[in-house]
Order: sequence, then structure tokens, then C-alpha cells
Amino acid sequence: MKILLFGKNGQVGWELNRSLQPLGEVVALGREDVDFSNPESLRNIVCKIKPDIIVNAVAYTAVDKAEEDESLAFIINAKSLEVLAEEALKIKALLVHYSTDYVFDGTKKNPYTEEDEPNPINAYGRTKLAGEAAIQSSGCDYLIFRTSWVYTSRGSNFLLTVLKLAKERDELNIVADQIGSPTSARLIAEITALSLHQSIQEKLTGVFNSGLFHLTSSHAASWYDFAKEIIESVNQKKNIELKIKNLKPIPALDYPTPAKRPNNSLLSGEKLQEWLNVKMPDWKIMLSLCLEELIDKK
Repeated sequence: MKILLFGKNGQVGWELNRSLQPLGEVVALGREDVDFSNPESLRNIVCKIKPDIIVNAVAYTAVDKAEEDESLAFIINAKSLEVLAEEALKIKALLVHYSTDYVFDGTKKNPYTEEDEPNPINAYGRTKLAGEAAIQSSGCDYLIFRTSWVYTSRGSNFLLTVLKLAKERDELNIVADQIGSPTSARLIAEITALSLHQSIQEKLTGVFNSGLFHLTSSHAASWYDFAKEIIESVNQKKNIELKIKNLKPIPALDYPTPAKRPNNSLLSGEKLQEWLNVKMPDWKIMLSLCLEELIDKK
């Protein structure tokens, strides 16, 4: 079994490079090896490696910047997926891809299911939805995982930003009226590996069906809840010294950004949990594991 992994140095890609190893030979490529702003260049890579599985962890994720540069975001998040899907179909490879809660407008009161109609309210969401559509219309075998509020102990994300600012400032204002489920890259990678194992078994017995799934931790949080848990957990561990004394909840209207964000980013994970016969862990449990890893690196 040969697995071609794109984006080995990203948040999710780094974890995937670790979690996919037991499944077979992993050919992991980074930014220095491939240019997703030139989608046609992907054809030769896939043709040369001839993988059984293609896992794409590359994306244009600068949500606010995408408002000004939607054309580049579209090339990376959609056009490149069209090419990968076409090549996957040619060699009968399974294509794995990651999408986002931002394909929804956030007006629903309950968690979004895979059957809910997408309605993105920013450029990033539009380009990610276009990527989903390109894969689904290609005819290739695929797994698409929508996830949300991704963080890990490396790179650039909300967790690391909060920790940095909490070391520098006495007070932080954090949005409290947007809700979602913070999801660690580690969980995404581990569930991906489990899903691939399941898919391989299903393919061997001829019962595999391509699917779109929501993959997040369980239970809801606001950005304020997330930040509060980060700071309280670190203070309890006493391994990292924080300056922060006051965390202030604010409405999103008081923190305007170029790109609109959905107020409700909760994704229902029932479909994925039923398929894999697993229960997604509480977001606080996964955050604790990530903080332990972060502290161990100190």
C-alpha cells in the first residue's frame, strides 16, 4: 500500500505523516516539493509515484487574506483538487481531502449535518466548497472530512496565539458569540488513519462507498471558552508563566475582520461515528493532550 501525502509540514500534515505510517509506504511531500498554485504540475507527481491513496493536507487557509486574493485561494483550494481527482480516477486511487465548517453560513441553531445545504459567507468558504464539488463530480473514490477550529502544538493557530498574547498582556478580549468545536490536528490524523483502514477493508470486500463526513471533537465552545480553558489549564500545570490577569468576553461585532465568520460552526459527527463505531472525544481532553505535548517541547 503506497500513500502519497501532500502538505507534510502543515498542522494536519505533520500529524498525518506520523499516523499513516502503519498503513503502508508513505511518500510525504512539502512545499519545497510541490506547488499547488500550479495545479497542472501535480499530474506528473501522481503519475510518477502511482499511489493507492492520495491524502491532501494542503490548503489556502488565510481566511481574511482570501477576501483580497480569492483567485489564488480558488486555484489552491479548488482547481488543484480538480486535477488530483482526475489523476486519482485514472489510477483508481482513493483521494482524501479536508474541508471546513466555513462552507456554512452559521445561521442554523443546531449542529450542521452532511445533508445541510452549504452557504459560505466568505471567499475561503466558497473556494473550499468548490474543492468539495470538484472531487464529488470527478468519479474518483474519495473521503472528504469537514473539520473546524483546528489547532496543534506547532505552526500558527488560535491556541499558540492565545499563549503568546497571554505571556505579553494583562488583558485579552476574546469573541464569545461564535461557537464551534476546537479540533486538534492529532485527532484529525488519527481518525483519518482509522477511516483509511476501514476503507481498505471495505474495498477488499467490494462494499466501499465514497463519503463526505464531519470530523470534529465533541461538545461546543465559544472562542472565549476555548481561550479560558487554555489559560486555566496552563496555569494549573505551572510550566509556562503567563502575564494575563483578565479575559474579557466580547461580541464579534467588536472585533471586525475582513472575512465574515459563521456564528455557529458546530458540525454533527454522528455519521462518521456510526461508520467507524467510535465516539469522538471531548475537545477539552484533546486540548489537554496537546498542551502536554507543548510543555514537553519546552
